[in-house]
Amino acid sequence: MASNNSNKQTYPLSTHSNDGKSSYGGRDVVGYANNPPEVQWPVGAKVALNLVLNFEEGGENCLLHGDGESEKLLSEIVGASAIVGERHANMESLYDYGSRSGFWRLHDLLIRKNVPCTVFAVGMALERNPTAADAMSKAGWEVASHGYRWLDYQNVDENVEREHIRRTVQIHKDLLGVRPVGMYQGKPNVNTRKLVVEEGGFLYDSDSYADDLPYWTREYGDKPHLIIPYTLSENDMRFASPNGFSNAEQFSSFLKDSLDFLVEEGRRGSKKMMNVGLHCRLAGRPGRAKGLEDFLDYARSLGDDVWICRRDEIAKHWYQHHYPDDIKKSSL
Repeated sequence: MASNNSNKQTYPLSTHSNDGKSSYGGRDVVGYANNPPEVQWPVGAKVALNLVLNFEEGGENCLLHGDGESEKLLSEIVGASAIVGERHANMESLYDYGSRSGFWRLHDLLIRKNVPCTVFAVGMALERNPTAADAMSKAGWEVASHGYRWLDYQNVDENVEREHIRRTVQIHKDLLGVRPVGMYQGKPNVNTRKLVVEEGGFLYDSDSYADDLPYWTREYGDKPHLIIPYTLSENDMRFASPNGFSNAEQFSSFLKDSLDFLVEEGRRGSKKMMNVGLHCRLAGRPGRAKGLEDFLDYARSLGDDVWICRRDEIAKHWYQHHYPDDIKKSSL
């Protein structure tokens, strides 16, 4: 590979200091490549399947929450624009459906099917709905943090974001009796992971879509930090995007195809994990919940090939079996 100085001389108009690097600025474009770790999921499973229920309603952009505009994302009004300085009555009630009705439909479905899940809970939303928080706890679900607010943290001041993380941890302690061990800001910035590590107490964060397996970063702190990637594809948000899912059958079929492919990879010796992202106001609609039910029945039919688990269980498995060899294993 030519040196950067040589490139500057040859290509003076297009050379950059990061040219030719595979790991730079927190990115790693190579990862495990064709040599992933030999994963041995519990019960001999070929795939670790984790369902994530995003609990966001009551923490979104709204003038009633002190924001300067209305919410615009992930609702039945596809392509909606934020209304600056005004409330959006329809958007507010579409979000309210998620916490008032959709959550309880999905709660009932997962309880009936005896399926564990991880909740990505927005602190402000959780604080507004202690009845739902209690139901999550009694169901034995993992309640991870989805930040204090469901908003875009791209340009949020670092001190404000730091306070938000600290505040949402306390909300979990107050409502659930335990702190969250997982973090998914959802719309982070390049400093978010640093603040998560700085706060301490988190086993993992999920602000990445970069792999089908967990991986470690040593970018912050004196210990490795675990990243369990999430997904925007096996996700009901595609019901609220152009050219996304139109009906429950499409949703269920796509999830089944994804699981089938991963199970076959696992049978050939390359075991992976699969995320399914759900939202109370989206998958909580009855016609969509039917598609989720069909998928859950199918996943169960695969028996021990599929380990349906919580995200913190994946984290603990990774700490126990895949902690970096050159560092003494952390206590969990």
